[in-house]
Amino acid sequence: MILDFSNSDFDYQKISPKNRFEESILDFLNQWFNHSETIEVQTSGSTGIPKKFFLEKSNMIKSAKMTGKYLHLEKGNSALLVLPVSYIAGKMMLVRAIILQLQLICLEPISAIKWEEIQKLDSGLTSIDFVALTPMQVENSLGFIDYCSKIIIGGAPLSDKVKFDLRLTSNQIFETYAMTETITHIAFKKVKNLKFTEVNNAFEVFDEVQISQDNRQCLVIKTPYQEDLLVTNDVVELIDNKNFKWIGRADNVINSGGIKLFPEQIEEKLKNVISDNFYLTSKKDETLGEKLVLVIESQEKKIDLSELNLSKYEIPKEILFENQFDRTESGKIKRKKF
Repeated sequence: MILDFSNSDFDYQKISPKNRFEESILDFLNQWFNHSETIEVQTSGSTGIPKKFFLEKSNMIKSAKMTGKYLHLEKGNSALLVLPVSYIAGKMMLVRAIILQLQLICLEPISAIKWEEIQKLDSGLTSIDFVALTPMQVENSLGFIDYCSKIIIGGAPLSDKVKFDLRLTSNQIFETYAMTETITHIAFKKVKNLKFTEVNNAFEVFDEVQISQDNRQCLVIKTPYQEDLLVTNDVVELIDNKNFKWIGRADNVINSGGIKLFPEQIEEKLKNVISDNFYLTSKKDETLGEKLVLVIESQEKKIDLSELNLSKYEIPKEILFENQFDRTESGKIKRKKF
């Protein structure tokens, strides 16, 4: 399905959906163009119970325009939707296409994207100007990446392995800081490659966004579409009023023997030797208070962490194996404490 919002004669209602994904797109478009001023959305549930609430369409438009301004997207640019429309990331790709008058190619969400699949929809297309992907899609679609000019990646941090694989690309690639409450991303971080040769590992917020910290060192956000400040649970290093480095979730912090451990930071190191899905959590310990526990989605096997540059505090005190992790509806792993 191709939705050409740059064409003034385009009428999405004349398109006949061929599958459930296309039906979900048309359902959203019908909601967008009706008389209601709001759209219902749902959080992913990765940091708690999924919540449903309503977003003002006028604010979603402001968000779309901020993205367009930052990335210099222009009328008639091509974009790819390959995310579910059930969550905010997919919905906002549609809103950006409408508001910025893009030509949106809609491909049923898959983990491994091939350029040949895009050409089946438009044989004359030689590249795509803009696409939003998950880290898993990036990792499984490296051959496709070269055909995209501007890529934003969200949902989870990129692993060092994927960053290494992207080092020889020459397009504009950004990691995003986003949440449903901020109507997707409000900050981008450059991924080092031949285009971005100098990076500082910090997120840069949009011009219209203001940031600060609370007494927990967690990020506080002021957007142009929210009257109240949004206080997050993300511990950050605030570089200045426009740039910050993400440290980890305050609700995931493990206090082991008086040392605060941020699982997300240690997990980045572990990704270099563990190919299975995994996460770090804690278990009560009489001596340490909390001990660091590594949980791996796999049958029990030997795990060698000796090659990693881990401090004595970062070495898991116990390794557990589970056949299958609990996940949210959007596929994110639910961390457990033992």
